[in-house]
Amino acid sequence: QVQLVESGGGSVQAGGSLRLACSASRYTDYRYYCLGWFRQVPGQEREGVAAIRQNDITNVADSVKGRFTISADNTKNTLYLQMNSLKPEDTAMYYCAAKFGGGGCGIYEYNYWGQGTQVTVSS
Repeated sequence: QVQLVESGGGSVQAGGSLRLACSASRYTDYRYYCLGWFRQVPGQEREGVAAIRQNDITNVADSVKGRFTISADNTKNTLYLQMNSLKPEDTAMYYCAAKFGGGGCGIYEYNYWGQGTQVTVSS
């Protein structure tokens, strides 16, 4: 089993920055994995924000491109999301997720999820 714990959420004014971290208890496969950040607003579907694979290839949602950066430090089993130029529409619960092994990185393929950390951006 893998436990994921997010940290770094909080309240910030528009234009500000936050850095989220997700600490994993362990990786079950360092050769093939997907690590991702998702967010969800009450009443809406969970959406992908950014993802990173074992070869450091990243995908970032168009809505946050140029503002958010995903990175991972595998020596610490930690995933990060640097969020700059935050907007009120970035307000959501942010979740990290992990999937180990080959295959795709679609949202339904992640099998480990954190409890979430709230990000609130005021105008």
